[in-house]
Amino acid sequence: MSLSEILGSATSGLAAAQAGLRTVSNNIANVGVAGYAREKVTLATRVNSGGVNGVVIGEPQRVADRFLEASVYQRGGDFGRADVTSSYLDRLQSLLGQPGDAASLPAKLDSISASAIALTGSPGSAQTVASFTGNVQDAISSMQQLNGDVTNLRGDVESEVGTTVDRINGLLSQINDLNGTVSQQVGQGRSTSGAADQRTTALTELSSLIGITVRDQPDGRVSIDTASGATLLDRRLRQLSYAGTGTGDGAQASYPPIDIRFADPGGASPATGERIETAAAGGKLGGLLALRDRALPQFQEQLGTVFSGMAEALNSVSNAGTTVPAPTELDGRQTGLVGGDRLGFTGSATFAVLGTSGKLVASTTVDFSRLGAGATVNDAVTAINAGLGGAATASFTGGVLTLKATGGGNGVAIAQTPGAPSDRAGIGFSQFFGMNDLVRSDTSSLTPSGFIASDPHGFGAGETANIVLRDVSGRALTSYTLTGSVGPTIGDLVTELNASPLSKYGSFALDQRGRVEFSPLTGLSGAVLSVPSDSTNRFGSGVSFSSLSGLTGATSGLGHAKVRGDIDVNPNKLPLAILDTTAAVGAKAVGAGDIRGATAFVDRLAQTIDLGKDGVVTLDHVSSALLGGAGLKASQAKTNLDNATSRRDDAINRRDSFSGVNIDEELSQMVVLQSSYSASARVISTASSMYDTLLAMIR
Repeated sequence: MSLSEILGSATSGLAAAQAGLRTVSNNIANVGVAGYAREKVTLATRVNSGGVNGVVIGEPQRVADRFLEASVYQRGGDFGRADVTSSYLDRLQSLLGQPGDAASLPAKLDSISASAIALTGSPGSAQTVASFTGNVQDAISSMQQLNGDVTNLRGDVESEVGTTVDRINGLLSQINDLNGTVSQQVGQGRSTSGAADQRTTALTELSSLIGITVRDQPDGRVSIDTASGATLLDRRLRQLSYAGTGTGDGAQASYPPIDIRFADPGGASPATGERIETAAAGGKLGGLLALRDRALPQFQEQLGTVFSGMAEALNSVSNAGTTVPAPTELDGRQTGLVGGDRLGFTGSATFAVLGTSGKLVASTTVDFSRLGAGATVNDAVTAINAGLGGAATASFTGGVLTLKATGGGNGVAIAQTPGAPSDRAGIGFSQFFGMNDLVRSDTSSLTPSGFIASDPHGFGAGETANIVLRDVSGRALTSYTLTGSVGPTIGDLVTELNASPLSKYGSFALDQRGRVEFSPLTGLSGAVLSVPSDSTNRFGSGVSFSSLSGLTGATSGLGHAKVRGDIDVNPNKLPLAILDTTAAVGAKAVGAGDIRGATAFVDRLAQTIDLGKDGVVTLDHVSSALLGGAGLKASQAKTNLDNATSRRDDAINRRDSFSGVNIDEELSQMVVLQSSYSASARVISTASSMYDTLLAMIR
């Protein structure tokens, strides 16, 4: 080897050591920087004329493992979803109060039972009655407040969906720009470390917001797909497009999907045909969609079911009783019926006119079974008026039944006939028409409709109800707009639903109380229906299909419920006395101090209630299940968050143990490079001495 070759090899070794020292210094300077992957110098043997002549120094290369990085992205998505789910379910649980808290819903319901028990020991006590009605109103107000709080919570989730979509779009744009930079540097043979590190940081954040799959491309770019396979980035950038305007209110609200569109600088943004609409999106976005479309609406629906059960139980007792003296007029609530509708009652009810002292002025017992299967509501009104002989008059106008005494000072009362009580859908005559309700709502009849297949649905022209079916993740499986065009009856509505796209996932049928029930197919357990928009108006009564059908607990009428106004103002209006249906005219039929209604309240609140798809259960059971379920889900979400955090941290540690900077290793490498530098310098020094010796010999 010539002296020039020796000098060339030593010089390249010196340059290699210097390049290595620069890389080590850069690694040490960036220790602990998130997303930074350590660099190493690439060296290759230099061959000149078939002989080895030093080393070739390449650009510094990132030390990274794409499989370890992919694991970080996957775990990041799991963490993002678990984090946001735990956060909101914890907020929901805080709204419910602590177990045993006097402000909690179970405590409110318990206070109703406790005050009803107190009524049985304090006949005629206005203070005790006021306490009972106040506790009922307090429970209703508590449920309304809780329902409103959950609606606000759902609004917060929806707002965060919008901000998350904006952040995802920003990160996708940033990654697309960095793709171009990395690709250019690869083409020029330059180091991609800086841009690639920034891209890794952006990808890590993106993976926590939405589940993604990242693929490396030969030119240094990365392509990004969603967890469901929709492309977000390849050679062309996509952006998420979200209108963020839902339809419907509260638990019934339905939101548009998130469309994926090509990013077009001109602003056209053509759609790709792919969209994100379920929790399958993964990451924080998937968790938000699951909360918005499933977890929170499900809680509100169950809360409506609790209210329905409470209202039915309380009204069944209040409608079986009367006050002393009896009211001069009983005004029912809107039923959604018209006079020509099928009556549908079996059994009997007693209609009485009472004097101020409680003596019976007139009475009639109407046997609805004897009126015939084709009897109408008008037929019942006629029978009542005929039986009372002018002592009181009944009328049915605009869907509301009224019974009014005609004599001065007289009052009216309605009672179930012992042994053969009136019954339509398990509800007595007075309760069905709401003649003496304790709880009322402007948007619900608070009782099952009792419809059968042959009853007319009463839809007007152009009136429709939009029905959406969602699976357990909140994903909209399908939707259908019910028009009533198949035929004029309730049965025709069921037929229309069973011929709609909804029938691919289950079947519809009328239950024995006139409610429309949906039975999902095997494997779709937990699928639920919602009615985000409903313009139907049965015969102009103002009562909609969703209210009458009982498809969801969200139409329970909770939002407009309250204790009946006159009872709330005057506790003496609470019907606690029971009419003696066997009393003769002139005899006492009700008396002061009668507290049998109070005992009936206690008994009824402890009995089971038919809640349709929610089963035949007690009020305590369904309320405990509601709050217990919320607590369990919050606890499970916290456990999932702890597990997801551990898995994410483990994935990051594994990645960083491979690609991160270790000070000890870098210092050790620095010693090696310093020794290499010194060795190369000694070779140069020796070669220089040899040159000097040769020159001296020539001289």
